[in-house]
Amino acid sequence: VQLQASGGGLVQAGESLKLSCAASGRTFSFYTLAWFRQAPGKEREFVAGFNWGAGNTRYADSAKGRFSISKDSAKNTVHLQMNSLKPEDTAVYYCAVDSSRFIYDAPTMYDYWGQGTLVTVSS
Repeated sequence: VQLQASGGGLVQAGESLKLSCAASGRTFSFYTLAWFRQAPGKEREFVAGFNWGAGNTRYADSAKGRFSISKDSAKNTVHLQMNSLKPEDTAVYYCAVDSSRFIYDAPTMYDYWGQGTLVTVSS
């Protein structure tokens, strides 16, 4: 499975960004796609996840009410709409996939990773 993340950029606090993760290859082999982020000097943390088959979603507390994850089945793409961005959202955002039907929040549970896209939110 190959993952291509895109959509990062520099925005001001309060603005929005939409990240995309396009999957190719053995896409039938995974059920869950998740977004993680890693800020400088910090560990990689879960942001949101989407269960491809059932359509279930899961969000980190920091993302609830501001971020929304959705899929475009025709394009094998999952989007992360991020609204009301804050400076603390600044990080490299990664998408990852897993063959489990459960949306894990631990990075170690994910088998394939995209290259990351940088999101910078200025105050």
